[in-house]
Amino acid sequence: MKKRFRKYLALLSVLGLTVFLAACSNTPVTSKSTGLWDHWIVYNFSRVIIWLSHHFGGYGMGIIIFTIIVRIIILPLMIYQTRSMRKTQEIQPKMKELQKKYSSKDMDTVRKLQEEQKKLYSEAGVNPFASMLPLIVQLPIIYALYAAIWRTDALKHGSFLWLELGDKDPYFILPILAAIFTFMSSWLSMASMPEKNGMTTTMTYVMPIFIFFMAMNMSSAISLYWSVTNAFQVGQTLVIQNPFKINRERAEKVAAEKAKKKAIEKAKRKAVKGRK
Repeated sequence: MKKRFRKYLALLSVLGLTVFLAACSNTPVTSKSTGLWDHWIVYNFSRVIIWLSHHFGGYGMGIIIFTIIVRIIILPLMIYQTRSMRKTQEIQPKMKELQKKYSSKDMDTVRKLQEEQKKLYSEAGVNPFASMLPLIVQLPIIYALYAAIWRTDALKHGSFLWLELGDKDPYFILPILAAIFTFMSSWLSMASMPEKNGMTTTMTYVMPIFIFFMAMNMSSAISLYWSVTNAFQVGQTLVIQNPFKINRERAEKVAAEKAKKKAIEKAKRKAVKGRK
């Protein structure tokens, strides 16, 4: 019960932070904006994007470069989160075995299950809530980038290639790219899981559709941001959570364990024959 309460508390914290940030002002951000969030964070993000735009070929390039810079800055958090999630995924089969073994709902059995789960987490070096902290830290940074693009008039009224950044993409190229990169990122993350579930599979296919229709109705500046950040996510996943490498290592580990068991059984049979 305590574990479940902490899990729900962490999820509620993330949701609450998201709602809080989403409720922030949508008025244009300028040098006259006040407050910690608007003046010191969003406005300064906006200034950096505009500075990059003036030095690297336009507002579109400014958005692309600054998005990549932000993703690189938070990369250590993403690596920590990814490794923590991978460790948690690896022990899921053992976790299910414990839940099946201690399926009774009486207090003694529940207590024993919690003790065994805690022991399993400790042996695997897993903190089940560690992956939530990087997510909570990332949200304000990512939303500040989004707000800086959305609330800066210069960025909304600039142009880039065939795009008017304040208008929708007339050819739906960015919405399509955003959806494709979202799908690739989700699929790659799911492919490394030792066990899949219906929720994960559904989200893998539903989220790209959701992103596509959202991007269709958002300004090209935001669609550009989504496309770049999701493309970066794909590359990041291939580098730090490559499912092909993970699955190969997992298969090699299983094969090694089987070979070890086979060698032990063979040695036992040989020892029995020797005594005869």
